[in-house]
Amino acid sequence: MNPTASPVSLTRYLIEEQREGRIGPNLRLLIEVVARACKSISIQVGKGALGGVLGDAGSGGEASINVQGEAQKKLDVLSNEILLEANAWGGHLAALASEEMDHCVAIPDEYPRGKYLLLFDPLDGSSNIDVNISVGTIFSVLRCPEDVETVGDEHFLQPGTAQVAAGYCTYGPSTMLVLTIGNGTHAFTLDREIGSFVMTTRGMRIPEETREFAVNMSNQRFWEEPMQQYVGDLLAGKEGPRGKDFNMRWVASMVADVHRILTRGGIFSYPLDSKCAPKGGKLRLMYEANPMAFLVEQAGGAASTGRQRMLDVRPTGLHQRVPVFLGSKNEVEAAVRYHAEHDAQARAVA
Repeated sequence: MNPTASPVSLTRYLIEEQREGRIGPNLRLLIEVVARACKSISIQVGKGALGGVLGDAGSGGEASINVQGEAQKKLDVLSNEILLEANAWGGHLAALASEEMDHCVAIPDEYPRGKYLLLFDPLDGSSNIDVNISVGTIFSVLRCPEDVETVGDEHFLQPGTAQVAAGYCTYGPSTMLVLTIGNGTHAFTLDREIGSFVMTTRGMRIPEETREFAVNMSNQRFWEEPMQQYVGDLLAGKEGPRGKDFNMRWVASMVADVHRILTRGGIFSYPLDSKCAPKGGKLRLMYEANPMAFLVEQAGGAASTGRQRMLDVRPTGLHQRVPVFLGSKNEVEAAVRYHAEHDAQARAVA
């Protein structure tokens, strides 16, 4: 951001986009409400141990387990409640769906119903909360199909190309909201003194080439053969077939890893492996992969399952999981090429 230029708040940016006809007033309101909820979550995250919000949720010494079969943190539950309450009464939504809940939740009858569907991961990377590493909120917005009287899970099952907005908020040294409405990817930093998100990067661009990759190497022994070959060639460095050295970074918080890639390039991978293959993958298509893919593509990057463009995947379930490769365009294409060549050889042998 040019320090001499007049700062552009999130509200101003959204109003300008509305004037240009790229969004309507209800979508503008929805994004502003989500942003306000993220500010509330940021306050709770920032309190840490002082706010009594660390540790597992649950009672009687037993952790609360969510629909994903994962132990919930206190901040998981609190963040989910903040987003639900903030979006229930505004009149811009027909229903919400959360990674933390089995099924979608329709807007209560006492409130006006809108035309949008909101999906969110209330606190991505929550396993890092207790060790004070960056976590974040991810969200995706879809249109509710017309003439739907009672919204159900099936109405959320739209491909990523149908998203009208997506974003994440990262709670780190600074709180940042990264947003796309299909007109580029833009970053806003929370000015705590005035309580507003202010644009700090307009039109984020991911370099097409990179020398950096993010992957959980502890899972290497479980990977498919094409992933073994791909990462093996990255690790071979200058002497290997890729002809250059690569650095590895891994935070174990998707928001933090993707934010780094949006800022300076790289590739994030959570491939299919023998542990997660029965579920289809590790990461959730609707709450994580699709919104991040939308943001990355709008910043000039690419996103794939390794065998298909991420945004083209047809969802079959609200909590569907998929393999994920996203980031610098040329490197994602390289990872996809390894999978395509392996599959072609397998078909030839068969």
